[in-house]
Amino acid sequence: MPLNHYVTLGRSGLRVSPFCLGAMTFGEEWGFGSDERVSTQILDHYIEQGGNFIDTANLYTAGHSERILGDYFRRAGATRDRIVLATKFSASMSPGDPNSGGASRKSVIAACEASLQRLKTDYIDLYWQHWEDPFTPYEETMYALDALVRSGKIRYVGISDTPAWKVTAAQLTAQFRGWAQFVALQIEYSLLERTVEGELIPMAQAMGLGVTPWGPLRSGTLSGKYSRNNMQAQSKGRSQAIARNMSEPVYQVLDLLAAIAKRRDTTVARVALAWVRSRPGVTAPILGARTLEQLKDNIAALELPLAAEDLVELDAITKPKHGFPIEMNKNTAAQSYAGLTVNGRSFGPSPR
Repeated sequence: MPLNHYVTLGRSGLRVSPFCLGAMTFGEEWGFGSDERVSTQILDHYIEQGGNFIDTANLYTAGHSERILGDYFRRAGATRDRIVLATKFSASMSPGDPNSGGASRKSVIAACEASLQRLKTDYIDLYWQHWEDPFTPYEETMYALDALVRSGKIRYVGISDTPAWKVTAAQLTAQFRGWAQFVALQIEYSLLERTVEGELIPMAQAMGLGVTPWGPLRSGTLSGKYSRNNMQAQSKGRSQAIARNMSEPVYQVLDLLAAIAKRRDTTVARVALAWVRSRPGVTAPILGARTLEQLKDNIAALELPLAAEDLVELDAITKPKHGFPIEMNKNTAAQSYAGLTVNGRSFGPSPR
């Protein structure tokens, strides 16, 4: 599958590549990432391969990521209209100003105007709420986003890192009031972070949200660069993340990934990415490559069909324990719908 094998994003007609290019690594202000020259190489290759989905945020590298993208598309001219350009609001860009962050009408509109200036564009294709704002009613946020859609400054809206109940409440409110609805959910999802399978993924499927996982390689932990014998972070900015993620269970996952990669004549990173792509509800995992070589290796995961035995092994070694639904609920559903197919899911014979 190439990058130009486009898929629709959630319950919308927006067509995006099966891998999204994350631009959090554009700029070196955080102690890791790519300078403008390398960022340009990464963008050139992604677009040349047919990629059309690029994700950033006002927060990333203190706005430098957005500026790099803005300069790139200003030079590229007509290329901008072929790209689904996404950015985010919520983060405060002016410390000390209580209204510079969050999801109030004032902050949402101001953040959008500032991102448009840094991106040097007239519109944002997909505008994400970066995380929940516990101080702002979701009705206020959804109304502000709808106003931006109606004004033409944004095309679609998405939500990131927010509890399932709150996303559902906001989505249904928008639906009932005829406002713009979320088309996508951005959440952390990898072999080492599967909490979202409990409620967020099922909610996204029910609400018609395309899922774009961030951190599919867990900050590089699953990239293949690290093992039991090598925990040295390749950049100072990643050292804390690598140290925090490493443990015996993680080493066991890395050992299994290495074994599967050897069986399939591929790389550890590709196996980890292929697993995320195989998960129910997932539309386009976000790749955060720091170098052109990393991007090329990661994109190659599109050509890696994992065998059923690979998926079973990977699922078993990292299977999470969710608070809900509990096993009793699953067993009760299996008994109630035994022999039926409901919403595409087939239930076997009732257990005795």
